[in-house]
Amino acid sequence: MPTQWKRSPEELHKTYIANTEAFYRTAGHGLAEQMDEFCVSCALQLFARGSGLGQEHADAVNALYSRGRPKPSWLLWSLTTAVGESGQFLPPLFFWNLTEQDARRGTDSSRVFVRMLTNILLCLAAVDDDVTYAEAEYITECADKLNALCDGAGVKKGKPGLRAADFVTSAEPSFLEKNPPRTAAANGPARGQAQDKAAGETAAEKPDLDALMAELDELVGLEQVKKDVKSMMNLVKVRQLRKEAGLPVPPLSLHMVFMGNPGTGKTTVARLISGLYAAIGALSKGQLVEVDRSGLVAGYVGQTAIKTQEVIASALGGVLFIDEAYSLASGGENDFGREAIETVLKAMEDHREDLVVIAAGYTGPMEKFLNSNPGLESRFNKYIFFEDYDGEELNAIFHGQCKKNGYELDEEAEAYSKEFFDALYAGRDENFGNGRDVRNQFEDMVVRQANRVAALEKPSKEDLVRFTKADFLPEEADSSKASL
Repeated sequence: MPTQWKRSPEELHKTYIANTEAFYRTAGHGLAEQMDEFCVSCALQLFARGSGLGQEHADAVNALYSRGRPKPSWLLWSLTTAVGESGQFLPPLFFWNLTEQDARRGTDSSRVFVRMLTNILLCLAAVDDDVTYAEAEYITECADKLNALCDGAGVKKGKPGLRAADFVTSAEPSFLEKNPPRTAAANGPARGQAQDKAAGETAAEKPDLDALMAELDELVGLEQVKKDVKSMMNLVKVRQLRKEAGLPVPPLSLHMVFMGNPGTGKTTVARLISGLYAAIGALSKGQLVEVDRSGLVAGYVGQTAIKTQEVIASALGGVLFIDEAYSLASGGENDFGREAIETVLKAMEDHREDLVVIAAGYTGPMEKFLNSNPGLESRFNKYIFFEDYDGEELNAIFHGQCKKNGYELDEEAEAYSKEFFDALYAGRDENFGNGRDVRNQFEDMVVRQANRVAALEKPSKEDLVRFTKADFLPEEADSSKASL
């Protein structure tokens, strides 16, 4: 049944602007960047509840940008990957600040935000002309969590928002139910797993140990990391066997520190570890909850502990991955990041049997972070170092992206690819992004190849899948003169 909320990309952008501008009038346009990023994150989580993904979903995400902000450039293949890896809803940091501001001033900007977000999410849910029960449930969950924060801060009541359940048009299975993740390491058990119809109970499947180990082995490079992970697995498995045999087991901390530059696979390995530990029974669920400072720290005294505790609760049974963890200790003695550290340390002690915390970041800052609090040094006793990928490994990662997405290189591009990534590695600086740089290069090449092929009168199938040397460089660059 069609829905009244369906919008074209152009109409959706106008709706987004109309709603956000109404919010900016009370809260300030300085929140535009955070707002856009937050709404895109919500869109990914919402689409995971929808019945499928198509080009209309990519077009919809590309419509989510405020005035004066750059337009996103999502492609369907990258959107599909991001939706499959989308996490749980967490209120944005600026919303916590808004509630306190409203409580002091007697305003209701945070209530306006909730109504605005509900409108935007309903339009996003309807881009395929269908609003499912699962999508309505997600929208209601978002509104309820945000309104609860308003209530807790004492923000005055505003006019009620729309009820998403009133606009449901079907009960189609969700995208994740139709396309379950390859492993439970990605985001924990998917909604709607197979049910035992006789008992009427959900059958929670453990992650496949062999499949996860194979996925670990398939990662490019990271040889020492793989050895360290396998060694930890062996230690935990033997400990489990001793426990089952009634033998004494020494205390064991599973918490870890990942040190290395961005794009070296830290998050990927953390996801695999969460699934591996669940597969051998060391964790009950195996989900990965990924946060950074903004996901733990609030803007006012007392709120950080509450916010951090909510994140920890969502991670119980799995892995809490804190990216750029050193930023929690970067402020002074009164910085709220220290409150988050203390809350995490307490949880590590209270839930030692069913929670693993992985703190990650650059090597130098992480060493300072661990020295900032005696409790950190005592609870994090396993360190894994992630080296930069060399040129050969970067090239291998690039070819993996090509294979995964159905692209091939012609002979000249094949030769140039090795030269290109060797030069990328040799010229790296403090901003070197490792695998992220490869992914960005691949996405840029997809756009350049599309522009080139679109200009052909009758492109062949070979044209559609083939990269040439010209696709490696920006169109304005003269590749024949460019030197690496």
